[in-house]
Amino acid sequence: MTIGDHLHELYRLPAYDFPGPDAKTDGLPDPESVAWRVKADVYDSDEGWTDAFARFRGTVDTTRLRALIVGAWSEAYETGPSDVIEALLAAREHLPALRALFLGDMVMEECEISWINQSDVTPLLTGFPALEEFGVRGGTGLEFPALSHGALRKLVVETGGLPADVVRGIGGSDLPALEHLDLWLGTPDYGGDSEAADLEPILSGARLPRLRHLSLRNSEMQDAVAAAVASAPVVARLEVLDLSMGVLTDEGAGALLSGQPLTHLRKLDLHHHYLSKPFEDRVRQTLEPAGVEVDLDRDDAEEETEGDGTVWRYVAVGE
Repeated sequence: MTIGDHLHELYRLPAYDFPGPDAKTDGLPDPESVAWRVKADVYDSDEGWTDAFARFRGTVDTTRLRALIVGAWSEAYETGPSDVIEALLAAREHLPALRALFLGDMVMEECEISWINQSDVTPLLTGFPALEEFGVRGGTGLEFPALSHGALRKLVVETGGLPADVVRGIGGSDLPALEHLDLWLGTPDYGGDSEAADLEPILSGARLPRLRHLSLRNSEMQDAVAAAVASAPVVARLEVLDLSMGVLTDEGAGALLSGQPLTHLRKLDLHHHYLSKPFEDRVRQTLEPAGVEVDLDRDDAEEETEGDGTVWRYVAVGE
């Protein structure tokens, strides 16, 4: 139900923590060889994120930087990243090679995913028109009004609950280069108030001509998402379809298999699911003979049944 590991890589570069204020900074890697993670302490920090970033800029040749991971900022459970965003935008002339940016790489010990305060993150995309990959973690206060961006190839939004306005904003954006879209839709308990109908602009594919990898996952409404995907025009051009980490049952899997053929896919990812064994077998028998890699690992997806017969099922990452 939580995130226990920081990002291991970004832009196919290994993540590297910029040393803290009292650590040595000799022997650092080449600026372009790693994805640099700059962070502060969420609790009782002696150095705020903007101060850490200023020290980073004074130590590393940021003109050669290709990937940047924004880790924790002070009091992220109460404060959004407006100062972080402002500092990044103020430094953009010193970041000409930046192609990948992730905002909010925090694990549960720092700040639970649904406690991370965010804000309107689109100024980062507008301010960095050459950015090819962008990711954000945390849905509280997150905003993503529709925009146009000609270079973005990968967009990842990780939340325990994705606001409907954000889903609609992404769906209304013109992203002609986007190849990989990954949305963690989450649950209503943590602000995930979207419905399957809100996904229609994404599923039509009209503004996403190059999309090849679509992840709509970690969703409490996974059956409805699967039913919508079953007839979605965008599916015909996909190589990877990911409906994992959510509350997918036989109903959703049946709708998916009764829709358009999926045998052209390279991979169908359904891990962390609630399918019966007969439906697992049906999915495999339908797709694996055509060469589709199918991930049906149940992970820790376990049902809880109360005395009155109520069955509880959970997404992989909520709190």
